[in-house]
Amino acid sequence: MQRVTITLDDDLMDDLDRIIEARGYQNRSEAIRDLARSGLEQAAVEVAGSRHCVAALVYVYDHHARDLPKRLTQEFHDHHDLSQATLHVHLDEASCLEVTVLKGRGAEVQSFANHVIAERGVRHGHVVYVPSTESAAHSHVHSHGHGHAHSHSHSHAETPRRPRRRKVS
Repeated sequence: MQRVTITLDDDLMDDLDRIIEARGYQNRSEAIRDLARSGLEQAAVEVAGSRHCVAALVYVYDHHARDLPKRLTQEFHDHHDLSQATLHVHLDEASCLEVTVLKGRGAEVQSFANHVIAERGVRHGHVVYVPSTESAAHSHVHSHGHGHAHSHSHSHAETPRRPRRRKVS
C-alpha cells in the first residue's frame, strides 16, 4: 500500500467528514479509498466505450412539454436493445421522474443517456455506470423489420447439473 499526501480545501474536507460520519467509516483513508474506487469505475466505463456496462439513467422531465413523453417513448422503443426496464413516478402536476436501467456497450449507453438528458423539457438528468463482466460472446444482432438492426446481449446463468441417480437392484 502506498501513502499519498493530498491537500483539500476546508469546504471539501467538511463534506468528506460528513460522509465519513454518516456512513460510519473508521477513518478518512477508508472513505477516500471507496470514493476513489467509485470515481475510477465511473471514469473507466465512460472512457472505455466498447466495454459492456449497466447504467441507471435518472431524469426529471416536464410531462406538459410539447410532445416530450411521446418523443421519449419513441426513443426508448428505438433503443430497446439498451433499455432494460423503467420506473415512472409522478412527482407533482407537471413533473415526472424516470429511472431506466440501460445495458450495453459503454459508448452506446452514454450516447443514448446524453440524448435523453438533452431533450427539451428534461430538467435534470444523471447517469450512474456500473461495470459489467458480461462478454460480447453473448451478444447478437437482428432486425425487426423497421429499417435498422439492433444488437443486444442476454445473460445466461449456468444451471448446475443434477447428479444422475443410480438404480439400486
